[in-house]
Amino acid sequence: MIREMVSEDWESVAEIYTQGLESGISTFNTECPTYEEWDKAHCKECRYVFEEDGKVVGWIAISPTSGRCVYKGCVEMSVYLDREYQGRGIGYQLVEKLITEAGKAGFWSIYSAIISRNTASIALHKKCGFREIGYRERIAKDRFGNWQNTTLMEFRLPDET
Repeated sequence: MIREMVSEDWESVAEIYTQGLESGISTFNTECPTYEEWDKAHCKECRYVFEEDGKVVGWIAISPTSGRCVYKGCVEMSVYLDREYQGRGIGYQLVEKLITEAGKAGFWSIYSAIISRNTASIALHKKCGFREIGYRERIAKDRFGNWQNTTLMEFRLPDET
């Protein structure tokens, strides 16, 4: 079941995010933020969790790509799944929900910068209609000190003007 994320979900959301941190292929961050830090960095719209048998097993959210008003409709997407629930279509359902709701909320470009070694995430994005728009070579070091590339992907919502 997909539902809106609430602050009470933070412990589960942080636990799933920490799994991503430890994997070394989900984020360049080295520590899980506090809820207050995370909340400030992410849009209030389009925050969802996937719940199964009363347990949060995945989440998705967006953050602004720029503070400039002309980019107000451009957001970066983050999607994370509990490692025990990967490969079951949950990520696909979360991304599809976000795409639907992002359009209703006035967003027109959903962007992701994915560590290129994360082939499962790249495949998920492609399955959901994202297109590869480029890559950044040796953009940052992972938590183990190794240089990593990122694959840049974008989903453009239809222009309704």
